[in-house]
Amino acid sequence: MKFSGRKFFLTFACVVGICSLAISSFATTWDMPTPYPDKTFHTVNIIQFAKDVEKATNGDLKIKIHSAGSLFKHPEISKAVRGGQVPIGEFFLSLLSNENAVFGADSQPFLATNYKEAKKLWDAQKPVITKLLAKQNMMPLFSVPWPPQGLYTKKPINSVADLKGIKFRAYNATLEKFANLVGAAPTQVEVPDIPQAFATGRVDAMITSPSTGANSKAWDFITHYTDIQAWLPKNIVVVNKRAFRKLSKADQAAILTAAAAAEKRGWEMSIQETAAKTAILKKNGVIIVTPSKELMDGLKKVGAEMLMEWKKDAGAEGAVLLKAYYN
Repeated sequence: MKFSGRKFFLTFACVVGICSLAISSFATTWDMPTPYPDKTFHTVNIIQFAKDVEKATNGDLKIKIHSAGSLFKHPEISKAVRGGQVPIGEFFLSLLSNENAVFGADSQPFLATNYKEAKKLWDAQKPVITKLLAKQNMMPLFSVPWPPQGLYTKKPINSVADLKGIKFRAYNATLEKFANLVGAAPTQVEVPDIPQAFATGRVDAMITSPSTGANSKAWDFITHYTDIQAWLPKNIVVVNKRAFRKLSKADQAAILTAAAAAEKRGWEMSIQETAAKTAILKKNGVIIVTPSKELMDGLKKVGAEMLMEWKKDAGAEGAVLLKAYYN
């Protein structure tokens, strides 16, 4: 059978087109909701993670980032991953503490107050929460801490008694308990709503990181930042196990390698963020305060009380975690 030059060209072009279509049909795009804006260092890190995955998989897997709660609101992200509405997502780990207290270990006041302690706590926490997430058809990929949490107020705070009656921003159950124990009035407020909450008088104070404070332009609504270094809470990136299993072994390995790099990079970014954002607060007129001994003694007393309650709630799993952390 003979082919003319024109017929051969058309046949070749058709074969190439079919092959290209077949190859493109194997490419997968994952939608990934995240709760924070693009400029937040967590999101910057995740954007790089997505680029690393796409490069390592030769474009077989692309992760499309939906930042700032644009696809799912923050409290809905874990449920969306669990139910398979999206294959991957990021959220604040202790948001799950209502389901199991172990998820909130990193938000226990004054349990881990620096990066070395926070890393040790994560090493103890990860195996426990991995088992808990597995029951929900999820798997952790990586986790990155926020800078140590400080106290933002409209006036100097010299003792725990000075917090009594203040309308206090809470972002999880642990902080709500904390506010109640110091006599403050907790109000749930998500990060994007912080400026408006202060402007309308819904809250007068908050405990959060230098990152959130600087990104929210806290100098517009508070005067003092007291560096109490209460805890280093973490964000976590999780994947739906069913979606993960559908990938090729090579693509699975690429994701895990990129995740390990993202965790290492994210912790380094967090350390840099602490210094940089504290400097921004100071530059914009916020008074940076070293806490008094009276204030710290009172806060640590509250923290110890909360840890005792947490131990009861966390049960055997919490005991395993703390044993690993303290040893």
